[in-house]
Amino acid sequence: MDSLTKLRMMGEQMNLEPAEECDSAPRPTGAADPHAAGPCGFSPASLRGIAEARAGAPLPAPAGDEGQTSTSNPREKFLPIHNAVMPGGKRIALLKTLLTSACERDCYYCPFRAGRNFRRATFKPDEMAGLFAQMNRAGAAEGLFLSSGIAAGGVRTQDRLLDTVEILRRKHEFRGYVHLKLMPGVERDQVLRAMHLADRVSINLEAPNTERLRRLAPHKAFIEELLQPLKWVDEIRRTMPAAKTLKGRWPSMVTQFVVGGAGESDLEILTTTEHLTRRLGLQRAYFSAFNPVRDTPLENRPPENPWREHRLYQASFLLRDYGFDLEDLPFVSDGRLPLDVDPKLGWARANLGQAPVDLNRADRRDLLRVPGIGPRGAEALLRARRQGRLRELRDLQKLGILAARAAPFVLLNGRRPQHQLRLF
Repeated sequence: MDSLTKLRMMGEQMNLEPAEECDSAPRPTGAADPHAAGPCGFSPASLRGIAEARAGAPLPAPAGDEGQTSTSNPREKFLPIHNAVMPGGKRIALLKTLLTSACERDCYYCPFRAGRNFRRATFKPDEMAGLFAQMNRAGAAEGLFLSSGIAAGGVRTQDRLLDTVEILRRKHEFRGYVHLKLMPGVERDQVLRAMHLADRVSINLEAPNTERLRRLAPHKAFIEELLQPLKWVDEIRRTMPAAKTLKGRWPSMVTQFVVGGAGESDLEILTTTEHLTRRLGLQRAYFSAFNPVRDTPLENRPPENPWREHRLYQASFLLRDYGFDLEDLPFVSDGRLPLDVDPKLGWARANLGQAPVDLNRADRRDLLRVPGIGPRGAEALLRARRQGRLRELRDLQKLGILAARAAPFVLLNGRRPQHQLRLF
């Protein structure tokens, strides 16, 4: 099997791995325009369509089966190259692939699980490094997202991943973006080596705690295999100098959760996310709405509504960037977030409707509680106040604030601003 054929086979299921800031909106609390993309990479309008389509859609065919649905991007029909947005806003063409689709683990939701009947493919480290280097020189791919199925144990698999990136960096002199996955069971020295080579490292927690993980991946150990590597990343960043890394700085760290596959609540997911963000310096969490795959133990479980994924992204950014606590989020009785309202807007309706924020007096923390005002908007507003009072909604618009969204919850010049608004 030639290298490009293997690459295409690997890419057919890589949508399971959200990567980087893919098509996210600059305002992480969600899109005011129903046709604008939100933090999960979809617009609210498109999410409705996806949810409706999934309700009656057939299960995805196994990788390699005829009739496999192709992506709408012509380039992605042939290669698993995705439009990625870096944390600084730069867009790059990111190759997302596996070193091998063979796996000895039997995760209940995964298309690559052991025992599932489909054609597997494997790259050798020098083969993968050389193929990507060739694609990079041709201008087809600017960055690499490299994961793998687990073959002969997590430690040996991690060594092959590290060897691949080492060859790419040293032999092919690639200095661009690399996101390298850490395998369950990885050793601390391997984590350190990965951190010297990559721009971002990650390991998928998949579930928020041990009990939920048993329902998704019964032979993985939540604390010992998945959480421990994240703790090592944090410890290394805090205690060791970054001067000897490839780029003179430690890589960022992210993780991913499968949403809706184990009966978990949003409160469980966000409790773990908040802990990782505040205690271990997690850059962000990715959420992947569960979608059943044929010939897996969960093939008859209904797909998760993608609106839930959308709300989790919004809530996680509120916890990370907006000063919100778990207690602030509008959970309902089952520990879920409402699907019909942005969590920030839900909080504002409950707390600011009768106690609006005076934009000429409020501190940064209170400004960030107002729908339509993000971190950049809050800083711009604080700077503008030093020049004079804010009197009208147009003053907010000039600062890049979503004035109509903020209007029901603020005071300007001591009064509620006049507005005609239909809240999204």
